[in-house]
Amino acid sequence: MAGQGEQVIEVLKDTEKNRKDGYILVVEGAIPTAESGIYGSIGEEDGKHFTILKSVQELGSNALLTLAIGTCATFGGIPAAKPNPTGCKGVKEVFTEKGISTPVVNLPGCPLHPDWFIGTISVILFSGAQALDLDDLARPKLFYGQLIHENCPRRADFDKGKFAQELGDTGCLYNLGCKGHYTYADCPLRQWNNGVSWCVKAGSPCLGCVEPEFPDGTSPIYEKITYEDLE
Repeated sequence: MAGQGEQVIEVLKDTEKNRKDGYILVVEGAIPTAESGIYGSIGEEDGKHFTILKSVQELGSNALLTLAIGTCATFGGIPAAKPNPTGCKGVKEVFTEKGISTPVVNLPGCPLHPDWFIGTISVILFSGAQALDLDDLARPKLFYGQLIHENCPRRADFDKGKFAQELGDTGCLYNLGCKGHYTYADCPLRQWNNGVSWCVKAGSPCLGCVEPEFPDGTSPIYEKITYEDLE
């Protein structure tokens, strides 16, 4: 954020108190929960650490809606990978544990595609939050409703049994660890960097970064993974 220090904390407190149920909380990054959240602080309050955990709890309790953007905020992501000494968790998990009933919309991605965020905000502004059609992981189906495997430009190679054996080879990247067969996102259609490219187009297998198993359940990155591996 542009602001810093006590003024920012005052704005947060004012929003929480005077705009109850009238604001949307946007959270980026995993929430450190170990030792009362001491591993993540956004400032000071009464001379003590004002932790991310406390801020998310207080602001989340009084928000109309919460948007968790990026895989870290949604599912814990890389900071929550084993052994996770800081106890990092996603927003929805924290809300559930703390009994916070505010709805959470998950927008995972490592990184998040900006269109997914702006598009979700646009739907809320023009049609209301109730217009968001969410999947069972609270992700908007508008962006996370299609299996990458179905839209991959290398799908024909998969159907023909033509598999790449090394990075740089032509053919389907399934044997090199591609997670597109169980990952839901519109990356092949939307692409990145203003529609220039995306992981598979750049020669990399899909890493499954929008799924809750990332990264522990999707590693090693460049090794073949099967449905049985995910169970």
